[in-house]
Amino acid sequence: MCFRFLSLFGTAMLCCAAASPGKLRVCADPNNMPFSNQQGQGFENKLAELVAAKLGDRLEYTWWSQRKSFIKESLDQGSCDVLIGVPSALQSVTTTTPYYRSTYVFVSRRDRKLNLTSLQDARLNSWRIGIHIVGEDYAPPAYALARRGITSNVVPFSLFGKYGEENPAAKIIDAVEAGEVDVAIVWGPLAGYFAKKAKVPLDIVPVSPAAFLTIPFTYDISLGVRKGNEVLKAELERVLKAESADVQQILSQYGLPQVH
Repeated sequence: MCFRFLSLFGTAMLCCAAASPGKLRVCADPNNMPFSNQQGQGFENKLAELVAAKLGDRLEYTWWSQRKSFIKESLDQGSCDVLIGVPSALQSVTTTTPYYRSTYVFVSRRDRKLNLTSLQDARLNSWRIGIHIVGEDYAPPAYALARRGITSNVVPFSLFGKYGEENPAAKIIDAVEAGEVDVAIVWGPLAGYFAKKAKVPLDIVPVSPAAFLTIPFTYDISLGVRKGNEVLKAELERVLKAESADVQQILSQYGLPQVH
């Protein structure tokens, strides 16, 4: 899950096929670190491996880029049975109890000592602000900035790189590190993972307030199955509950910032 999914609250087909016996069929993005990739290096890959092992199933992937048609063309078409990270409030799928809760964060160089915590900070009017976009959609905090008239100094960074480009989402963190932007506003799991790899220390601070009008900046994240597939949902929830310590250890290893 990442901001890609947070922009995919669209209409989905209401179908419900049974899971394949002996298999945990997962649809995942092949190039979306730290969430997933074809090499199995993402934390959602590790979670899928854990769940499959505890269910006694063989893990099978269908690789599909998380664009706007992702759910409709993968889960709803029967290509898989499970999505590893989706917003718990997503209406087009049936979701499990959340296994983490994260938020958008400010990312800045520690040596700048910006001490930034609020989207209402007046200094944002003059700073270069990096924000991710998916297609033509900005990350949710951009709307709070736009309401204040902060648009000309916003620097967009696409989550989708060129074909074959690795870790396109990391460019926004690279820009903070290089001083090309003063601050970036990034979905927490992305920020935590790539900030750990930066050559200079970076500060990661949750944005406040936690929402703007009806737009939240903090999200519960769950596993998702086809609408109405309560049997598979219950199986997944049983594993998540029994293996909660291991799940949290995986998230911690990837630097994922959590809020309560």
